[in-house]
Amino acid sequence: MRALRTAASGMAAQQLNVEVISNNIANMNTVGYKRQRAEFQDLLYQNVERMGAQSSTQGTVVPTGIQIGAGVKAGAVYRVTEQGTPSNTGGMYDMAIDGRGYFQILMPSGETAFTRAGNFAINGEGQLVTDDGYAVQPNITIPQDAIDVQISKSGQVQVFTQGSTTPAVVGQLELATFFNDAGLEAIGDNLLLETAASGAANVGTPGEVGFGEILHKFTESSNVDAVSEISALIIAQRAYEMNSKVITTADQMLSVASQVKS
Repeated sequence: MRALRTAASGMAAQQLNVEVISNNIANMNTVGYKRQRAEFQDLLYQNVERMGAQSSTQGTVVPTGIQIGAGVKAGAVYRVTEQGTPSNTGGMYDMAIDGRGYFQILMPSGETAFTRAGNFAINGEGQLVTDDGYAVQPNITIPQDAIDVQISKSGQVQVFTQGSTTPAVVGQLELATFFNDAGLEAIGDNLLLETAASGAANVGTPGEVGFGEILHKFTESSNVDAVSEISALIIAQRAYEMNSKVITTADQMLSVASQVKS
């Protein structure tokens, strides 16, 4: 009974769909998180009667034929990179990117990772770092006597010190963009890595053509929409139930067939 295997593939696909949706919902409040979407493909078909085959010696052809599908499989889990809503935090070192681009983060391995999460802090040496203590690149160090920090839309970091009326520039932020943002590899901790699918990083100054601007004292909220995710969850659940019903029906048909006596 081919329907058993076909429906089983449908249940497996919807299970993956629910797992993707659950991850989106779990990260509704994760700074800079980009929601994901599962995409599916139909499996190979068995040609019982091929369309276009001759059906007589007079040259008539079969108009549609008979193809029986083998079910469904996961094609991709796509990352939707649309802008999240900026949220005013008032944090001295918080930043959001309004537009395209990623902050560059130096990993302990020496590799450069990328993130949209701009909830930064400073370490004991005054370096601008992530929650895990990884340094933002290019390296920016805030002086110990700084009483205020201002970050412009173009990413210029300025500090005011006690008794000074003019700010001092201590660093310049740079952003990285990719030809295919969806091709970046997520490694957790709000970090992404460059891959062959994403293409090489293109580094530039915030506000330049093709790069977003920096919003100081803001962070970018997750782009997960609760209503859309709950709706998608209900649809996935119903699809899972219907595939389960197909398996039950196929089992009943096999049971009837096994009871037929000659």
